[in-house]
Amino acid sequence: MEPILQSLRYCLIASCQALPDEPLHGAHIMARMAKAAEEGGASAIRANGADDVRAIKASVSIPVIGIIKREYAGSDVYITPTLKEVEELLEAGADMIAFDATGRSRPGGARLEDLIQLMKQAGVASMADVSTLDEAVHAASLGVSCVSTTLSGYTDYSPQLEGPDLKLVEEAAARLSIPLIAEGRIHEPYQVEEALKLGAHAVVVGGAISRPQQITRRFSNAARKAAQSLRA
Repeated sequence: MEPILQSLRYCLIASCQALPDEPLHGAHIMARMAKAAEEGGASAIRANGADDVRAIKASVSIPVIGIIKREYAGSDVYITPTLKEVEELLEAGADMIAFDATGRSRPGGARLEDLIQLMKQAGVASMADVSTLDEAVHAASLGVSCVSTTLSGYTDYSPQLEGPDLKLVEEAAARLSIPLIAEGRIHEPYQVEEALKLGAHAVVVGGAISRPQQITRRFSNAARKAAQSLRA
């Protein structure tokens, strides 16, 4: 097992991301968010974009897992889809690179094997984001460092759940000989505990930590629900 993954055993990884249409978008803002997450006990940060990776690495002392979300015409794969994104993240100094490892076709005929090989040659750990057990097994067979359940619910052939796909976490953790990372719609601390008890090596939490608009919406919805009941 690679040193970075040894350091993340039973730990929290905070995903600090904001898309261009979101209020907190900007590398300097995400760097502060990541610093706050580090002070709160996160053991690594997952970040989107080369600029964010650079800014966050300059702000924290914990590993940074880099992705680049980029859309290409004719492909549904948008998390580090081609060699170009891998190269950008390597140049930015990402400690690990995460990428879509589903069975969907990649832009320009890019091959999953080529992305993984480039990371190996650069000596950077690789995190394969999958949506099903079959995809997890396939990614592991290609020599990735770890597999993450990130994309369960985000492909049309995977379970569409409101919460995390804990069944996939349990099945993949039992099947794989490499670390399984739980990620995707984890909103509550007890879900982190459940994922670890089911065999997850570590857990990634995103919106519940770093997207205030989503956090606020849960509380405001609760207030509205109470108001409807009290006014009835």
